[in-house]
Amino acid sequence: MNRALGVLTCGAFLSVVLGVLGSGEPVLSLVLGAVFTALATLGFGWVQARGRLAWAAGYVAVQLPLAFVIFTVNAGVGATLFLVVLVSQCVLLRLPLPVVALVIAVVPLVHLGMSLGEGLREGLGTLVSVVFAAVITELLLREQRSRAELAEAHEKLRDYAGQAERLATAQERNRVARDIHDGLGHSLTVVQMQVKAARAVLPTDPGKADEVLAKAQEQAENALAEVRRSVKALREPRPSPLPEALDALISEAGVPARLTVSGAERPLPAEHREALFRAAQEGLTNVRKHAAATRVDLELDYAETSVRLSVRDDGAGSRGGTGFGLLGLRERAENLGGKLDFTSAPGEGSALSMEVPG
Repeated sequence: MNRALGVLTCGAFLSVVLGVLGSGEPVLSLVLGAVFTALATLGFGWVQARGRLAWAAGYVAVQLPLAFVIFTVNAGVGATLFLVVLVSQCVLLRLPLPVVALVIAVVPLVHLGMSLGEGLREGLGTLVSVVFAAVITELLLREQRSRAELAEAHEKLRDYAGQAERLATAQERNRVARDIHDGLGHSLTVVQMQVKAARAVLPTDPGKADEVLAKAQEQAENALAEVRRSVKALREPRPSPLPEALDALISEAGVPARLTVSGAERPLPAEHREALFRAAQEGLTNVRKHAAATRVDLELDYAETSVRLSVRDDGAGSRGGTGFGLLGLRERAENLGGKLDFTSAPGEGSALSMEVPG
């Protein structure tokens, strides 16, 4: 905006120069025009940078009389443009509205020396010009502020998106850590203990050592299968609808399991479907690792305002319920506005239930 006004000021001064050279008008207008141009191009930026009302008022107090004198000496297009530039600069300096209105009201008085009819006609034209300049300048200022605010908002959105991405990465990292701890970590611990036991009895009882190593090999194979199932779950999209995904999960469970679906089946949001699938996966994993069960019942209940998945077994039960896997499921359920329940007692089996809105 300042550059545009600077170009307009230089154009006005060039008009004054051409008027002096072409028609022999007083050289005083040339000198005063040069002073006005220097202040409007060089001094204005300095005053604007200070941001003080006193400096802005002083600038206008100098430039307005100077423009009046130039117009009086050389009432041409250049002098009129000087007045237009000054009004626009008053707006840019953020002078109070009454001050800007006063400057606009004073500008048409440069025509007082003319006849009444001509003065009214010229004064009205000048008034319209400076009012138009003030309005356009204010609109441009508002557009600049809006663009600056929009750019700032975009920057904040980028920051928020980055934070959300980092949070999602941290949550996924924690989930993978829980899966490793409860799955692979447990299996490797068992393998390690079996290998140590085999080494301890190897010198005295090779047959017993071979039996223990066979169990370690079986445990290692189970751990590898668990890793492959986890990788498959991460890489492949979950089949839809949910009952199909649960049927596929049961077929790989390694324990006798049955799925019962009640209520009217309906589509679910991806996050809700994933949470219920993970609950079934965790329940079957716990049964396979700990319960020594002969039967597992999965029930998917489509209620009126929610969907509940339960996994029940007839195994030995435990005093658990505080593992990282269950903690992760509880966090999933709470994030979706649902809940997770786990009950287990020695000799009475275990029951895992997740309910989410849907």
